[in-house]
Amino acid sequence: MSTPAYLTLEDVVARYRGQVSEGTLRNWRAMRIGPSFIKIGKAVLYPVSELDRWDKSNLVICRPSRSLPLEYAPAG
Repeated sequence: MSTPAYLTLEDVVARYRGQVSEGTLRNWRAMRIGPSFIKIGKAVLYPVSELDRWDKSNLVICRPSRSLPLEYAPAG
């Protein structure tokens, strides 16, 4: 089965394991913050590609610990 192109409000809550509530998503939509969405009539859909993009924009990059051996430190 292929990955859906769009997720419903309930699907987005499940994707983030309940750490983002339906109410939070509604508030974010009203303030035009958070992940991008599509509204068709009363239906609100979140493109999976936009959720992936939003995830990456919120990624926190950490520096490697000095105690890690060099082979475990990320290249870069």
